[in-house]
Amino acid sequence: MNRTAFAHEIVPTPSEIECVADAQLEIGESPVWSVAEFCLYFVDIGERKLLRFRPDDRQLEVHALERMATAVTPRASGSLILVEQHGFATYDLASRNRLEIGTIEEPAGNRFNDGKCDRRGRLWAGTMDTVQWDAPVGKLYRLDPDGLVTEVLAGMRCSNGLGWSPDERTFYYTESFAHHIHAFDHDPKTGALSNRRLFARIDPASGAFPDGLTVDADGFVWSAQPVYGRLVRYAPDGSIDRIYDTPVSRPTSCAFGGKDLSTMYITSARNSLTAKELAEEPRAGGLFSFEPGPKGLPEKPFAG
Repeated sequence: MNRTAFAHEIVPTPSEIECVADAQLEIGESPVWSVAEFCLYFVDIGERKLLRFRPDDRQLEVHALERMATAVTPRASGSLILVEQHGFATYDLASRNRLEIGTIEEPAGNRFNDGKCDRRGRLWAGTMDTVQWDAPVGKLYRLDPDGLVTEVLAGMRCSNGLGWSPDERTFYYTESFAHHIHAFDHDPKTGALSNRRLFARIDPASGAFPDGLTVDADGFVWSAQPVYGRLVRYAPDGSIDRIYDTPVSRPTSCAFGGKDLSTMYITSARNSLTAKELAEEPRAGGLFSFEPGPKGLPEKPFAG
C-alpha cells in the first residue's frame, strides 16, 4: 500500500501476498529462517517479543522478553543470539536462560537495530538514535564467534538491513535515514570492508526509506521500503528489477524460507500509523508471505 505521493519507478509485478499470521506487531523486524528447525524467527522491537512461525501448521509462538530485542539469529549450538538494546546475549527458548556475551559503549539515546550473520558465522548489527532517527550517530559492529566486538563503521543515520552477495565479496548495508543502501567490497576471511559506494537511493521527498533487506541466490538485493509499502528487487548493478506492492504501508524486512527457500516472508509494523490508517490496513503488523520465483540462500547460524 503506497502512502507516498510518488508513483513507483516501474509497474509493480503482480503477486499474491498473503497474511500468514495476524501478529499485530508494533515493530516487526529481523526475520531469519532456521533451516534446522524449519521455522521463521523474528522480533517485535516495540513490544519486547520473540516470535517463531511454523509454516507446516501456521502456528505462531509468541515469547515475552524481559529486555528489548532488535534482532535474532540461530546459534550453531542450538540456542539463539539476541541483539539487545545495548549488546548481545545468548538465549535458550525452552529454559529462558539468558547470558550476556558482549556489550557496547554508546550514547544514552542510542540502541541497536537490525542484525544478521555473515556466512562465516559472524554477527553484524548496527545502532541508531532512538529519538532523532536521522541523527548521524549510528555505528555498525561485528561480533566474532570468540566474543570480540569490533566497531566497523560510524556516523550512520540509522543502521538497518544488511546482507552479502552469494560469493561473499560484496556487503550491502542500509542507512535508512540517509535514504541509501551502500555496497562495500568484503573480505570473507577477515570481515574487512573497503570501497564504500552508493548502491541504491530513495528520494527523501517521498517520505519513504529503505529498511530490512536480503539477498537471493542470483545475487539480487531485496529491500523492504516502508511508506512506499513495497519490496524492491535490485539487480547487482543497483538498477530496479522488480517492485512488489504489499498489502500494508509499513513492510519492515524480508527473508527467504520454506521448502527450497522459495517463500518470501515479510514483517511489518503498525506503530507509526494513525487510527484512520490502521482502519484502512487491518493486517498492519502482520507477517506476510508469497512465492516470488527466485530463491534465497540459507542463513548461517552464529558460530560462537
